[in-house]
Amino acid sequence: MGEEIKKYLEKGAVVLDVRTEQEWDEGHTEGAEHIVLTLIPSEIDKIKSWNKSVIAVCRSGGRSGQATDFLKSNGIDIINGGPWQNVDQYVDKL
Repeated sequence: MGEEIKKYLEKGAVVLDVRTEQEWDEGHTEGAEHIVLTLIPSEIDKIKSWNKSVIAVCRSGGRSGQATDFLKSNGIDIINGGPWQNVDQYVDKL
């Protein structure tokens, strides 16, 4: 999983955090985009407009998995990064 996350970050992927506002406020990856999971369908055009690969994250990997499945089915190049700390540990290294 780590190698895939690194590969995506190296090609400029956007980290998409789908947790709640409260969870986001408790800590998040610097530079990440924040769209709560329930709003993903209404924000699909915004996500497509980034024109980048995406790494979805949440607290445990469940919600980011749902977002990944939905966005992948809508043509987005996306992987499930799992818990946001999974991705955060690599962001500082680039």
